[in-house]
Amino acid sequence: MAHLQAIIRFDTTNPPGNELPLAQYLAGVLTRDGIASEILEPRPHRAQLIARIRGNGKKRPVMLLAHMDVVPVEREKWSCDPFGGVVRDGYLYGRGAIDDKGMLSANLMALLLVKRRLVERGIVLDRDVVFVATSDEESGGADGMRWLVENHREQLDAEFAINEGGRTRIIEGGKRYLAIQTAEKISHQVSITARGPAGHAAIPLEGNAVFELGVALAKLREYREPVTLTSTTRQLFSELANVWPAPDVAKAMRGIVSADAAESASAAKVLSRIPVFNAVMRNGISPVELSGGVAGNVIPAEARAMLNVRTIPGHRIEDVCARIGAVVEDPAITVSIESHGKEAPGSDPDSAMFHALSGAARMLDSEMAVVPYLSTGGTDSAHLRRLGIDAYGILPFPMEQSDEERMHGHDERVPVKSLHFGVRMIYEAVRSVSIASSS
Repeated sequence: MAHLQAIIRFDTTNPPGNELPLAQYLAGVLTRDGIASEILEPRPHRAQLIARIRGNGKKRPVMLLAHMDVVPVEREKWSCDPFGGVVRDGYLYGRGAIDDKGMLSANLMALLLVKRRLVERGIVLDRDVVFVATSDEESGGADGMRWLVENHREQLDAEFAINEGGRTRIIEGGKRYLAIQTAEKISHQVSITARGPAGHAAIPLEGNAVFELGVALAKLREYREPVTLTSTTRQLFSELANVWPAPDVAKAMRGIVSADAAESASAAKVLSRIPVFNAVMRNGISPVELSGGVAGNVIPAEARAMLNVRTIPGHRIEDVCARIGAVVEDPAITVSIESHGKEAPGSDPDSAMFHALSGAARMLDSEMAVVPYLSTGGTDSAHLRRLGIDAYGILPFPMEQSDEERMHGHDERVPVKSLHFGVRMIYEAVRSVSIASSS
């Protein structure tokens, strides 16, 4: 908890990031325990920190990954200093408490435990344990993981990685489940542009671009992409059905994976009413920006909306755009791909690391369900998966949905009692895949 408080107190709001002082703090903590580290600076005030506990090299390394930067805050809407690390009513408050400084502090503590409880007791590791703290994750990673991949690929060699991206959720009735991210949706930016006659606002014109854009968006509001289940989401719903407290939702989870088309379609309607389940079942389309107009008395020649489109792995953004165009069905509207996300392969849900995380969670909580998870958000794990590394996303702190929803919002916080669970789960998983068979 002390490390998390200290880490939160470094203001690493991105932009500009300014992660270097935090990297130096981490290096100091590691040095005190005899763990060497290296700070790499892509440009002034930005930094990545890499530390390594060496094993005998029989197996490829395992990586503990987290990012140091955080999203901006609206200070006036917080009940406490967002960079104060305030502890109140059983919670630790602060920007990054969930995303991603909580994970950073848990990884740090797990690495220290590997050194103290294994290495210093003479236990031989079959693989290196690598600690990586990156910058710029919240803005795409040009000064973070992307930079590391392009300039220091050799530092990232690993068989497995543990990163953010999943969840440890407490649901109604006190039941709990761990969702381990094995894949993630791909983010794209798509524009919808309406064009029409320009002129003086004193004379209303047919085909006003702003009205045309509004009509197009109204049509999209009613549109949903087709339901698509991957092997990951099938397993997710199959396992969650066994612990889900609401009988109608549990029934729908079983129905959605049924071979009966009618039963599956009926179940999809129930699950679609729950936003997070709706998002993992289909490609998502969310308007995020509007632009158009030059003055208060001028009818603009064009108006534009930007859409963030998240595709399920294996789906082409070009096909989604074609369906958007068919829904809008207006020759005055053009649909264009502005930025194209890059797909990454999924991680193996039957690997030694997936089983190690599952086993560690159940050791700490014997009733916890464990499921693979297709995350709707993007993480640095995609970069690692493209390098052939099996990366697994977790949010290792058990919490209710209402607390998790504070991520990127106001009064972000993590339950103090969950910190022990998070650290132990990461440590035990690393220990499980790293202890030499002869030890």
